[in-house]
Amino acid sequence: MKKFILSFLLFISTTAIVLAQDSVKTQRTNFHFQQTIITQYKPPFDAPYTGRNSLLPTTETQSSITSTLYGGARLWQGAEAYFNPEISGGSGLSQTLGVAGFPNGETFRVGGVQNKIYIGRLYVKQTFGWGKEKDTLEDDLNQLAGIRSKRYFSLAAGKFGMADFFDNNQFSHDPRTQFMNWALMDNAAWDYPANTRGYVLGLYAELGHPDWTLRFALTMVTTMPNQSVWDAKIAKGNAETVEFEKRYTIGGQKGTLRILTFLNNGKFGNYRDAIAQNPAAPNVDSTWAYGRHKYGFGINADQYLSKDFGVFAKASWNDGHTETWFFTEIDRSLTFGGTLKGTAWHRPDDETGLAFIVNGLSQDHKDYLAAGGYGFIIGDGQLNYSPEMIMEFYYKINVYQKKFWLSPDYQFILHPAYNADRGPVNVLGVRAHVEF
Repeated sequence: MKKFILSFLLFISTTAIVLAQDSVKTQRTNFHFQQTIITQYKPPFDAPYTGRNSLLPTTETQSSITSTLYGGARLWQGAEAYFNPEISGGSGLSQTLGVAGFPNGETFRVGGVQNKIYIGRLYVKQTFGWGKEKDTLEDDLNQLAGIRSKRYFSLAAGKFGMADFFDNNQFSHDPRTQFMNWALMDNAAWDYPANTRGYVLGLYAELGHPDWTLRFALTMVTTMPNQSVWDAKIAKGNAETVEFEKRYTIGGQKGTLRILTFLNNGKFGNYRDAIAQNPAAPNVDSTWAYGRHKYGFGINADQYLSKDFGVFAKASWNDGHTETWFFTEIDRSLTFGGTLKGTAWHRPDDETGLAFIVNGLSQDHKDYLAAGGYGFIIGDGQLNYSPEMIMEFYYKINVYQKKFWLSPDYQFILHPAYNADRGPVNVLGVRAHVEF
């Protein structure tokens, strides 16, 4: 595997010289790199009790790191291939436990403290276009520069991240460059299919129009929650996701509305069955059975109010009967906020953002945690329920030519893991991000 990765990178590096000779309209290969380091610190907070999956109430500092190589190649007319080897390591606070809206959005890709190399993405995409209207695509991460019809149909197959294609947001989507909290990356109640590092195997289809886009994905699921072994019984274990995106302008400023729905099928556990099976110490994993489903929806909007200032809002819900399998233990979520460029203080490439989060649980999920049950992210051994509420503020500094960024960050977490008996928690952090 390492020889294959090194050979591919050598090929990309060699052929990159051709890029200067190619027309922007027909870029044949590209090569990019990113590295993100996030360090977070929390002082001690009040907690009368601590469970197996609790955020530790003691002083703590943790760091995470991810480094990604992005390689793209045009295979034939309309066909592209993308390959992303990645290395990650480090840890979130308390081993990424104890907060449903976890404050470090990079740690869901980290499977252990030691650095490990793996294939993040490896997929092929074929696009068919028609009509006279054209879009110019810029050279970017997993995007070859070129001309594409505004009316098109594309198919992709392989390994990718669901967030690569779904639930985008101009101001709140990427923890490497925007807000860091999990609940601000995507619609938080969308239990999107992924392994422990955030990637999935599957098929993706997209129908594009000048003003709207329709997306669909059929993907595999894992055999256990938050793990990396894929369920080979695809007829029984799979995930289906559909999203409609509408683009518009208000007062000359661009805006987008996205509506997403999902259905996960697999060998999931059921919270109510777990309580009935063992009221004193329920274990949802003991109720695994095929034929279970998890479904829900999300609404996601962003709107520029000026060229430097934009706002966003997201709302999501899932049925909350079956256990969380992939992302995080949030059954209802509302987030909103905005970002502002630094033009007014003569730092046009700087950016500041402020966002608010309210997360909630279904009644079955509340009862399960209150009875002493544990999920894979949260569980204090008991529960005095209250919605989890979070505020995040960051300031992103352009240190060097839009290639090196530093972002101080502050998050205030009220009722971590929905428990009014614990907290509040203050998390101070800094992010260093390099991209070229």
